[in-house]
Amino acid sequence: MKVYETSKIKNFCLLGHGNAGKTSLAEAMLYTAGNIDRMGKTQDGTAVMDFDPEEIKRKFSISAALASCEWNGNKLNILDTPGYFDFVGEVQQVLRITDAAIIVISGEAGLSVGAEKAWKYCEDYGIPKMIFINKVDDDRVDYQKVLQQLKDKYGKKIAPFQLPIKEGDKITGFVNVVEQEARIFDGNRTITGEMPAGIEDELEENREMIKEAVAEQSEELMEKYFEGEEFTLPEMYAALRSGVAEGDIVPVLCGSATKNLGIPSLMNAINAYFPAPNDRNASFTAKGPGDKEIELKVDSGDTLSALVFKTVADPYVGKLSYFKVFSGVMTPDTTVYNLNRDCNEKIGKIYTMQGKKQSEIAQLNAGDIGTVTKLSKTKTGDTLSRVGNPCMLDGIKFSKPNMELAVVSQKKGDEDKIAQGLIKLMDEDQTFAFETNKETRQQLLKGLGDQHIDVIVSKLKNKFGVDISFETPKVAYRETIRKKVKVEGKHKKQSGGHGQYGHVWIEFEPSTEEGLTFEEKIFGGSVPKGYFPAVEKGLQDAMKHGILAGYPMVGLKATLVDGSYHDVDSSEMAFKMAASLAYKAGMPQASPVILEPIGHLKVYAPDSYTGDIIGDINKRRGQMLGMEPIGGGMTMIEGEIPMAEMHTYASDLRSMTQARGDFEFEFERYQEAPQNIIDKIIADSEKN
Repeated sequence: MKVYETSKIKNFCLLGHGNAGKTSLAEAMLYTAGNIDRMGKTQDGTAVMDFDPEEIKRKFSISAALASCEWNGNKLNILDTPGYFDFVGEVQQVLRITDAAIIVISGEAGLSVGAEKAWKYCEDYGIPKMIFINKVDDDRVDYQKVLQQLKDKYGKKIAPFQLPIKEGDKITGFVNVVEQEARIFDGNRTITGEMPAGIEDELEENREMIKEAVAEQSEELMEKYFEGEEFTLPEMYAALRSGVAEGDIVPVLCGSATKNLGIPSLMNAINAYFPAPNDRNASFTAKGPGDKEIELKVDSGDTLSALVFKTVADPYVGKLSYFKVFSGVMTPDTTVYNLNRDCNEKIGKIYTMQGKKQSEIAQLNAGDIGTVTKLSKTKTGDTLSRVGNPCMLDGIKFSKPNMELAVVSQKKGDEDKIAQGLIKLMDEDQTFAFETNKETRQQLLKGLGDQHIDVIVSKLKNKFGVDISFETPKVAYRETIRKKVKVEGKHKKQSGGHGQYGHVWIEFEPSTEEGLTFEEKIFGGSVPKGYFPAVEKGLQDAMKHGILAGYPMVGLKATLVDGSYHDVDSSEMAFKMAASLAYKAGMPQASPVILEPIGHLKVYAPDSYTGDIIGDINKRRGQMLGMEPIGGGMTMIEGEIPMAEMHTYASDLRSMTQARGDFEFEFERYQEAPQNIIDKIIADSEKN
């Protein structure tokens, strides 16, 4: 593909609910631009953007994909994203580097959760947006109903640029509201036609909305509007372009991706209204060594800065790094510097992408997107800059994994292979985590939901040849005491020659400190000072196992108050044993209890779900801490819940809120478990 100047590049992503038709829309644009000879289908495994084996098997997108095409002199970099919420990390990668977004809405389903989330993503990232109502060729689609849903939800920002023309129940074209021109679908083409009768009122109503939006772009236009003067088309286009770039105007267009209806008009709108990379934020701040701030421009004449936003372990070409050039020029056969890793990287050939197909390119100018292979140390979120002129761009904020399962190897001895495979997969996907819990001796996999974890398991098997299943993670309970006791511990053994003799009296009591607090109050040398460390060590070793269910003992103060020794038979080992015996004798008398880990929960959900969420928190033995409106019809609910009750919360909350709720959950502290829970923990411990 040829090299494009920054002003001739349009970077945009496709967002929306699963099955809204994002991948089909990308396919239709590539076909319309002449990049492909026939349109593939996700269901058939032939779509350009759904090329991953997991996507072909599952028949939906799980990864972000890139394809480029030319339309009327501009290069369109199309970034297709998954619609299923388990793969939000792929969306977050793209949102960091895109300049605009098309929110795809299925005309059949209307305004969905995925579309609402897509809108919020754009607002959070400050990204201009356009809405494409898809599947309008279906007889069941009520375009006006979907448009009304958008107006009710988002108000004056919604600007319908097209009105469908119907013959019976079938949509045969649309009216361009801005130009007041009828466009008729003619096979795969759209041609100018006669304005349909009886549409005047509806057209005027929608044109009035657009004129209001135009008027708000400047005082001069506002004055012209109030004086009843008509705007010229150049005035309208300039004002609309500005309004879209600022997020004040959201054009709504319609068509059918699978039937290739309305696609040329959509691509014209992308050229007309979406900003080039240097239009909105012509300059930005990066960091140099020592966190020194550096001002850079989205300009090919400035120094190089490129952000790696996605990494793929390709079985044929090795590691493939997707990057966007924020400033300067990326050229092949050069050496660049990675400040994040403090290393140089060799750039070989650079490519533009069409799904999985690579096309070599001579250079990529500021604002453009491409790939490079075989970077040795660079990871997702790293910046590549010019050697001798290092800089670092802001990385990518990923959602934290909130669903945890314990990994069980299907084949003995595969534990190391599992760990190595998952660590490699984490290079591609930073929304899951893997760790070995030394206390419970379980390998733990954390992800964003059932589908996310299922895909990880499938990749692990296909790429690394290991099978795994899951079990519920063990909870890291603790034990402590509630009462003060004084007990004796005596270790005496005689078996010819030197014997073993250690004798202590120890007072045990609860402590506010986490581990062991050890003191001694020995008078008259009943226990020599040289044995004090042995007594303390004996207690520390003993505390690794509580006496109720074998969990570590915490919050214990031990005071050595008396004892005795033997000149010949006493030793450090003997006093360690004596301390251990005192521990075993004292703990049952000291009113022992089990402590369970408590986590702090924050749930973000629409106001209408607060009752269900609070009821669910109560069912999980949780305690409400409060509620706070956070705007946009959303509420933040805070509570504390035992971690043992949270294993299925990710999927439960999604079900409870129709996927509209999100949450954060972190360990807070340990607290005493209720007696019925203690009894169950002890019974489980005895069984295991």
